[in-house]
Amino acid sequence: MPGGRRIAAVTDAHFDVAAGECLALIGESGCGKSVLASALLGLLPSNAQGAGEARLGELDLLAADERTLTRTVRGRLIGLIPQSPAAHLTPVRTVRSQLEETVRALTDARGRTAVRAAAQKAAERAAFPAGHLDRHPHELSGGLAQRAATALALVGDAPLLLADEPTTGLDRDLVDHTVDELRRHVDDGGRALLMITHDLAAAERIADRVAVMYAGRIVELDDADAFFGRPGPRHPYSRGLLQALPERAFVPILGMPPELGALPDGCAFAPRCAQATEACAALPAATSGIACHHPYVPEDLRA
Repeated sequence: MPGGRRIAAVTDAHFDVAAGECLALIGESGCGKSVLASALLGLLPSNAQGAGEARLGELDLLAADERTLTRTVRGRLIGLIPQSPAAHLTPVRTVRSQLEETVRALTDARGRTAVRAAAQKAAERAAFPAGHLDRHPHELSGGLAQRAATALALVGDAPLLLADEPTTGLDRDLVDHTVDELRRHVDDGGRALLMITHDLAAAERIADRVAVMYAGRIVELDDADAFFGRPGPRHPYSRGLLQALPERAFVPILGMPPELGALPDGCAFAPRCAQATEACAALPAATSGIACHHPYVPEDLRA
């Protein structure tokens, strides 16, 4: 950063996503979710540095060069539903043109009729209306742009799909349609899905597991059934996210997340946490899927 400052946008992220599984990555804006997804595809800005490993089969994505990412990874091994989809659509070409180009590049469809049919099928999967296929991106609403981006990401049937806020701008019925289609995409071909979302109802509908990120770190990783049901989340931040939902307690988490450039030495959530003690001045280690000095323990397990 200017002045020689360094910001750790994502730190100590350890997780896996299996074939046939959906992992939902949740957390407040600015916690590093989209940065993590961009790192997997080599789309970080030029001043970013990464370390560690991110393996897709035998391929280390973080060590792959641009040629490998362009010709082997993007679209073919990893599909992306980007955040702010309108900015990722080519402004001077229609949605149909972009879909057909993607079909020709990523599938075996050949001939005008076959390519057009495959493009229309992808649009149908994303609930993109046929009557809008010949429109340009600037003629689309935010929700239509979102569905166009989803259709493009589904074309290649990539083994891993990264969906960054795939339900933004959609009404509830379309949210349900989108997450159900993404779930079919996972189940039908044994594919993996990493879905970044603020929509906890969508996460509950689709996810097998849930990872919670706060201030650049994954603070909890758990099965979705246990997370959204009983016994519920174990990290105070995770519990606060659920309790903030209107259908639950509708109680907000007080305070704001810390700036990534000014993180405390200990637990980053401690200033907002009612459970915080002096022990929280030390950074909690991640143990059994939870990084917290005072994780919630269900009443029936308390001695």
